[in-house]
Amino acid sequence: MSWKIRHDFNKLNRLPPYILAEVIDLMKAARRAGRDIIDLGMGNPDLPTPPHVIEKICEAARDPRNHRYSASRGIPNLRAAICEWYQRRHHVDLDPETEAIATIGSKEGLSHFVLMTVGPGDVVLCPDPAYPIHPYSVIIAGGDLRHVPLGPDTDLVANLETAVARTWPKPKMLILSFPHNPTTQTVDRAFFERIVDFARAHDLMVLHDFAYAEICFDGYRPPSILEVPGAKDIAIEFTSLTKSHSMAGWRVGFACGNRDMIHALARIKSYLDYGIPQAIQIGAIVALRGSQDVVGENAEEYRARRDVLIDGLGQPGEGSWKIEKPLGTMFVWARIPEPFQPLGSLEFSKRLLDEAHVAVSPGRGFGESGEGYVRFALVENRQRIRQAVRGIRRFLRGATAEDAAGSAHE
Repeated sequence: MSWKIRHDFNKLNRLPPYILAEVIDLMKAARRAGRDIIDLGMGNPDLPTPPHVIEKICEAARDPRNHRYSASRGIPNLRAAICEWYQRRHHVDLDPETEAIATIGSKEGLSHFVLMTVGPGDVVLCPDPAYPIHPYSVIIAGGDLRHVPLGPDTDLVANLETAVARTWPKPKMLILSFPHNPTTQTVDRAFFERIVDFARAHDLMVLHDFAYAEICFDGYRPPSILEVPGAKDIAIEFTSLTKSHSMAGWRVGFACGNRDMIHALARIKSYLDYGIPQAIQIGAIVALRGSQDVVGENAEEYRARRDVLIDGLGQPGEGSWKIEKPLGTMFVWARIPEPFQPLGSLEFSKRLLDEAHVAVSPGRGFGESGEGYVRFALVENRQRIRQAVRGIRRFLRGATAEDAAGSAHE
């Protein structure tokens, strides 16, 4: 007789099925079947890393001194370079020794900080919808999550005040991200002034994911929370070179701000990793200190793709889909056309994949408040996006409200 040991992975059991994975699996199956699927689902940047950065990484990789373990906090010149970026762009002074740390992408830094500082019984506030690692880092850490609705016509700070008033024990942390993924919402400096006042009044730590700091359009310039006086008393901010310098695969991120919070992140990283490979860190220094032309070029390309998608879908006639233009991020957040609302975001996404040959992310995958929406990632070139527009409009023309309602009840 053989015995099978049953393993109970408590934290794994707290994580729900990854809704976005269902569409990804269907897309892969369609491609295996030979169908040409335009992937506007996963936010995986397609623009190339600048040549001068790659050349520096290759040069550094040939130096045996860079083949050894590196520093988990990041080498001194890299930490200095991100502090220079903050001073240059946001007029924020930071100490590279105590107020800045390099991370293996902002996702790693944020999730490990939460793992270090949140435990059973700790309550964390997070907008809904949200980028999945923001709420689920709390679940992984064993904390208690409170979803706070984030909508186009809601006052998030007022909603946060209501959440605090209804929560016991009192929350210890708030996780934010603006420009926001997935909703693309943007804020001004006055918003962060309210957040800092709110956090200080309720003794909250604030984590701000600033992933889209430099992907902005039409004259909008996103503020850093660290610009606000007093922010360094309660906040750290996560940035990366993923979108601004097209370095997604190189995994270069940073956390900057409150020195005690930075110390906590440095402490857990000293146990978990030896930092970004040193050759990549050296390339990242060149990215931050060298020509920044690529940053503007990347933002302009995302803006052009945004316009191709939204202008194309919004053209008058059958199959028209009116969508508001975002001022930042590499995404478009679109309310599903009214005749298709009964389908829900997952089934609508499946229909787009099957009939328009376009993959998008269902809004429900980002939280309950995301239901009724889909997210487009601007990660295909303009020609492919035009092809996607034609497929989507053809699908919307051919499907009637009765078709949509019928499919929702099948």
